[in-house]
Amino acid sequence: MNSKKVKELESGESMTGRQSRRDFMGLTAAGIAGAITPPWLLDARGVSAAFSAPGPDPDLVVFNANVYTIDAAAPRAEAFATKAGRFVAVGSTGDIKGLIGKRTQSLDAKQMTIVPGFTDCHNHAGGSTLLYEVLVGNPFDVEFVTIASIIEKLRAKARETPPGTWVDGYFFDDTKLKDKRPLNVHDLDQVSTAHPVVVHHRGGHTSFFNSKALELAHVTKDTPNPAGGTFDRDLHGDLNGRVTDRARSVFNGVGQRPSYSAEERAQRERNGLAHISKQFVRYGLTSVHHEGGDLSALQDVRARGDLLHRVSYESSGRVLDSMLASGLTTGFGDEWIKLGATSEHTVDGSFSERTMALSVPYPGVQPPYKGNVTEAQEELNAWVERVHRAGIQVNCHANGDVAIDMYLTAFERAQKLFPRVDARPKITHCTLINDDLVRRIKAAGAVPAMFTTYAYYNPDKFVYYGEELMKRCMAYRTLLDAGVPAAAGSDFSPGPFSPLMGIQGMVTRTGWDGTTWGANQRITVDEALRVNTINGAYASREEALKGSITEGKLADFVMLANDPHTVSKDRIKDISIVRTVVGGARVYQARLV
Repeated sequence: MNSKKVKELESGESMTGRQSRRDFMGLTAAGIAGAITPPWLLDARGVSAAFSAPGPDPDLVVFNANVYTIDAAAPRAEAFATKAGRFVAVGSTGDIKGLIGKRTQSLDAKQMTIVPGFTDCHNHAGGSTLLYEVLVGNPFDVEFVTIASIIEKLRAKARETPPGTWVDGYFFDDTKLKDKRPLNVHDLDQVSTAHPVVVHHRGGHTSFFNSKALELAHVTKDTPNPAGGTFDRDLHGDLNGRVTDRARSVFNGVGQRPSYSAEERAQRERNGLAHISKQFVRYGLTSVHHEGGDLSALQDVRARGDLLHRVSYESSGRVLDSMLASGLTTGFGDEWIKLGATSEHTVDGSFSERTMALSVPYPGVQPPYKGNVTEAQEELNAWVERVHRAGIQVNCHANGDVAIDMYLTAFERAQKLFPRVDARPKITHCTLINDDLVRRIKAAGAVPAMFTTYAYYNPDKFVYYGEELMKRCMAYRTLLDAGVPAAAGSDFSPGPFSPLMGIQGMVTRTGWDGTTWGANQRITVDEALRVNTINGAYASREEALKGSITEGKLADFVMLANDPHTVSKDRIKDISIVRTVVGGARVYQARLV
């Protein structure tokens, strides 16, 4: 679809404002119960009791469209109508145009493709880093940078930062360096010898420190590695600045951090959430599972009308403790903010940073290394039992086959002690599987939320695993064939969150560099759309509410400039998002350059 049709849409109908939303009352860790619309206000289909039957005129009619409904009962359509934020009719252009009344806004889609709004089932959605911190890499796409550029950005920050105060860099990716060598402690010493300096890998499991930071933390080349982490060394046995997983905890509490008042912190959180919400809908995301974050800031952003996407809030810390103490369970909330599974409870390390726990050594690594297990089985058993027993959907970060086995063992134990029907334990990442794990995942009714954009974004890391392991990594084909409802989880910041980039990777298994890994795990465009829509809704127990263009469901949809079924498979990621609609209201519209 060319830009002319986009321009015609811009000059056509206008959808003014968003649907009014219920007030979202004050929320604290000790007072969640009064803050979110309770699930008993939803009927048996998951539809809000406040939703009334449509009157004579729909609010919106979209016609002359190429609609993929993701509804098995009627997978294709040409038109649909919405009212009060819901789809009220889906069918042919002829039939649906007949519903247009005096108060109906109409949209000729000019044969553009429309799909349900995309869902990201694993996202670290705080946007304050994007707004306020030093970004040494590209958050959204493949971009190579130099070590010199990283040093210069951090030097600029150091010049305006008091000595002894931390200087941080974010969104670093070790395989996206033009220098073709690792970042090290000596590079970061060039930033400053008076400031502790750290560069955070976007994967979230490794960090790179300068000598001042190591000194403040009393880490020397003789410091032993703690359980679940490492202080890495060069060929001479000296510290190279790279620290993994739990070893990083020694840097907590050393050095000075910038000081903000409570209101300044809250304002930064609010601004960050509003910013990232705009980014989500720009890429077609209408529902996102938030890994924790400031729940009060989230409600404030909603109250001021800046929350453009729907949130499944995944809790940890004080919020999870409050849920356990008060008896609140998964599903408590309304159509905009709802308590989901727990935040990912970490069992092992990172795929992209090569610290996930494997049953075999990493190929070519000496001395032999199998990654990091970050929690003992007994501790994991107790945590899973406690959460499962409380009726809260359990969610663990388990990348490697060792960690997935540990999590399933803990869940199987908890389910035997406290049987729950349709518990849907969530496995965040679920990267490396085998036949026995697939059998157990299916038997447990588990929902894997697997990496989406990695197949395109991270092929430069797959060489560290090799083709044989990659045949069993991000195994969408294997899991879908087994009847497991695998869902999409970008893991942003570690990976970009573009659903179309993710779909391209699922369909091709070919990366930005033209290499293909694990081609046996390719799936079709139709399957990839389901993974990113209805399976995402299933992961949060909302498949009756959204995930397809079906009468009675929330009117969340995305208009695409091209059909991902017909464009070249290596161009799916480049399809323009023309419009994103949430609850029948436009929240994003493409602009011509």
